[in-house]
Amino acid sequence: MASSDKQDDNERIALWLVGLVIAILLVSITSYVLIKQRHRAAPAPVAVAAMSDADLYDAPLSGELLATVHFGFAEATVPVEAAPDLARAMEALMAAPARKIVIAGFHDASGDAAKNAELAKQRAIATRSVLTAAGVDAGRILLRKPESTLADGTADEARRVEIRLLD
Repeated sequence: MASSDKQDDNERIALWLVGLVIAILLVSITSYVLIKQRHRAAPAPVAVAAMSDADLYDAPLSGELLATVHFGFAEATVPVEAAPDLARAMEALMAAPARKIVIAGFHDASGDAAKNAELAKQRAIATRSVLTAAGVDAGRILLRKPESTLADGTADEARRVEIRLLD
């Protein structure tokens, strides 16, 4: 193998390693923030009650889908596995400093509709809290009114939050 071929291979390996280290750092930092958020005491009910449905974004859901976060059954805690998805959303916000995102919580049509809608809203609030704890300006985040999924969707799809970049 010629010396220049060996040097090209070494440069390629070095670039891959640098990229891998950056990706690991980004995932690690985001995971750390999510873990801290998960272990933080639950927000005071007064703060949640202060947000009325009038404060929620009510326009049709549109914009580029940045991330989908799936939650456990009857849970509103952002799962640690959502770190890469939330990192992508933060990167998109950094790349578009003049734009906002909308966070929309979904629920299925079974059971008590009011309880399901409240849980979907709590999931959206928890997702917003993770993003603001990671440094995203709260003024750039809108929460959409909870939305019921279609009856033919899966249970996982009913327990999701979508993060969309608004135009």
